[in-house]
Amino acid sequence: MFYVLSKLGFLFLRPSNALVLALLVGAGLRLLGWRRRGAELIGIALVLLAACAWTGVPTLLLRPLEQRFSLPASPDRLDPAGILVLGGVVDTGLTTERRTVELIDGAERLIVAAELARRYPEARVLLSGGSNGVFANDEFAEATIARDLLIEFGVPAERITVEDRSRNTHENAINSFATIEPKPQEQWLLVTSAFHMPRAIGTFRAAGWNGVVAWPVDHRNGVTTNWLGGRTAAEGLNMTDMAVREWIGLVAYRFVGYTDALFPAP
Repeated sequence: MFYVLSKLGFLFLRPSNALVLALLVGAGLRLLGWRRRGAELIGIALVLLAACAWTGVPTLLLRPLEQRFSLPASPDRLDPAGILVLGGVVDTGLTTERRTVELIDGAERLIVAAELARRYPEARVLLSGGSNGVFANDEFAEATIARDLLIEFGVPAERITVEDRSRNTHENAINSFATIEPKPQEQWLLVTSAFHMPRAIGTFRAAGWNGVVAWPVDHRNGVTTNWLGGRTAAEGLNMTDMAVREWIGLVAYRFVGYTDALFPAP
């Protein structure tokens, strides 16, 4: 139930949707005779839309998330038992419809996983991810598709374990822990997008997996803020949606006890 409510709820909380809805409500108020109230709402919505689309607001929202965890300072000194790769790589709905693999923005996770598998040849690889639709009846689980791609990238099939039931980060953590049953002293590299890493680390820790080491990938920001944005409106709104979703996710996960801290730290 939490999964469905979280997905449906964010349809309305997503800034790009909420602000367009505010414009429509404002227009409706004007038509109904509340011209001043409608104009005020339209004005506020337009200002916020412009700020999210064309200024540095998305960067300010994403940067604290992306900079919370850094890559290991001395990766050559690591001796990981395995590599955890979270879903967010494949669009399972389109893959089912089109009968061909459809990758999405987070595909860098899989590319880096293949690189790490070569760097640490003794490490196992766990791919965690099921369907990424709300009510989807997708034929292919994301982790299964990712496994086939990793094998094509040269990772031996016997090193790969698939966990194909998870639909969100909480399920990634508890299902991965149950699948691997890691020993307390084992070290596992956790590969996910940098903006998602705080919630992912907190969720895995809360599930009892304390030996996880962050390996953030798929950065969406540089280290400086361009207040003029330098991007299209669609790109700016997409980044804003992404950041707001993650901040809401952190609060919601902490509220229901899925993470060990509101803003997990290294």
